[in-house]
Amino acid sequence: MKIAVISDIHANIHALQAVWDDIEIVRPDVVYCLGDLVGYGAFPNEVVEFLQVRKVPTLMGNYDEGVGFDMNDCGCVYKDPVQEELGHQSLLWSRERTTAEHKAYLRALPMNIRLEESKPSMLMVHGSPRRMNEYIYEDRPRATFERLAKVAGTQALFFGHTHLPYQKTINGMLFVNTGSVGKPKDGDPRAGYVVFDAGLRPKVEFRRVKYDIRAAAEAIRSCELPDEFALMLESGTSTVLREKPVEQKRRTT
Repeated sequence: MKIAVISDIHANIHALQAVWDDIEIVRPDVVYCLGDLVGYGAFPNEVVEFLQVRKVPTLMGNYDEGVGFDMNDCGCVYKDPVQEELGHQSLLWSRERTTAEHKAYLRALPMNIRLEESKPSMLMVHGSPRRMNEYIYEDRPRATFERLAKVAGTQALFFGHTHLPYQKTINGMLFVNTGSVGKPKDGDPRAGYVVFDAGLRPKVEFRRVKYDIRAAAEAIRSCELPDEFALMLESGTSTVLREKPVEQKRRTT
């Protein structure tokens, strides 16, 4: 069985379409999405509809929860007040523009997908088996991965949330962070996703896909979203350039 796993699209329809075109070339048996369809990008409704139409099995990410339930917190962890203010603007903008129908879809998404009968057995989550918004970075202590393996109870765990792709095997269990389709943070601005071939010799392939970054960035600059989000797409990082509070753009009429 060959599967494609996408995650953290963040309302970037340009990146999603390019990844989907690549997936159609790869021709996996099934495609799974690990959540965070919305937030940061300019096309929340288009991304939700894209996955709805194609009936992609999709999980709830922390941003999907924040927008779907009209929460005041997206469940993110920010390193400084500037990033926190940017995230707050993103959440409010996305809440205001995501339709009621699409919010209902986000609210109904499951927290995990468990494939017990597959070989290897697999668990798919957004952040971790313990919490939707837990960041599992590659440099976490070995003991952390050992505890996560016990909670998962499977032979492989697929997750996103950090936007930093990697794989590692701990005590025979495979851990795969799929990276991000629409908002990479590893310095490579191309869209990223994973293809997993669960054959006799299981193989993880990290694929990077070029897309129209300029169009996605200009869509951000042309609306009330902070310009920093466009810069992040162009650089493929989470770097915030401003050192003072972010001024919200005025609405255009």
